[in-house]
Amino acid sequence: MEHILHAIADYQITPWKAVGYLGMVLFTSRWLVQSYATHKQKRVVVPLAFWILSVCGSLLMLAYFIFGKNDSVGILANLFPAFVSIYNLVMHLRHQKNDTTGDIAA
Repeated sequence: MEHILHAIADYQITPWKAVGYLGMVLFTSRWLVQSYATHKQKRVVVPLAFWILSVCGSLLMLAYFIFGKNDSVGILANLFPAFVSIYNLVMHLRHQKNDTTGDIAA
């Protein structure tokens, strides 16, 4: 127990930890946005904000694990979600554009 209390007392927030924490908060908050949109529309909805939060959170956590911690596990754990989030954001924006212009998606 003393070891835990000592670790808590000596804990320091570095600028890179702040980046990592912000990324984690953004990435996690996307579920609140998605749940709210689903509740409001009474059907499952994945709003644009979900993908924006996913991309921003993933990129910030990647930056933390690359530059702040140099942790290959964290890099690999966040690399794939970053690409998937970027892809889904692009697809969402493309679909939204096609809906407003009346174009058929290719």
